[in-house]
Amino acid sequence: MNNASQVQDKPLAGRIAVVTGASSGIGAASAKLLAQKGAKVAVLARRKDKLAQLVEEISAAGGTAIAIEVDVTDQESVDKAAAKVVTTFGRADLVFNNAGVMLPGAIEERKLEEWDSQIDLNVTGLMRVIHAFIPQLTQAAAEGATVDLINTSSIAGQYIYPYFAVYSATKAYVSHLTRHMRVELGAKNVRVSMIEPGIVATELQGHVTFQGAKDWLANAKETIEFLQPEDVAQVVGFLAGLPKHVNLQQVVVMPTKQGI
Repeated sequence: MNNASQVQDKPLAGRIAVVTGASSGIGAASAKLLAQKGAKVAVLARRKDKLAQLVEEISAAGGTAIAIEVDVTDQESVDKAAAKVVTTFGRADLVFNNAGVMLPGAIEERKLEEWDSQIDLNVTGLMRVIHAFIPQLTQAAAEGATVDLINTSSIAGQYIYPYFAVYSATKAYVSHLTRHMRVELGAKNVRVSMIEPGIVATELQGHVTFQGAKDWLANAKETIEFLQPEDVAQVVGFLAGLPKHVNLQQVVVMPTKQGI
């Protein structure tokens, strides 16, 4: 295989990627795709057994990955993960900030614990990852590398959905944060992007207990072919593979039949 063919086959060769929320769904699918494209991938999540299985699958397919058990609601845990990435692979130049939780419910039920859980994971957890990895990303950019910080938001951050008030608010935070960060970090050659998916067939829906939201999702499934995690992973791979001077700030990816 000549050099041109190698570049085409492994366009992310030499890059070091970090994927949070990697134990299932969009995170796992994205980790596989990034490894397939040649990146060394650190997969981060709480479920160690799932991560080990993911690393085995990536290795069996010819990729390179390490599993790091991490809780993004704990800054020390995230900081230790960031340090392990450096000692194992070197400094990261691609962070897919993807960990999150969706717990819809009626505001009148006043489930403060569920509100706190979504805010701590979707907002503060996202910030903890940024806090831990920004030094690596800015260093990589200063050294001339192509660098990406990709945040997982949601179409729910733009539109109104019944019983999704708190979740939607956390995702609106992610989207607006990303816009502001791009202004600051883009000048330093760090590309900052957000992906805002519509309905994706992932474990998140299995966490839903509120009947109104379960009915809404069930009705949607009757008329809409949901996105698959691999569909969103393709977007992650596309963003990372763009020319260094090109930054797509916001990508909305929806099932064809989902209007809003």
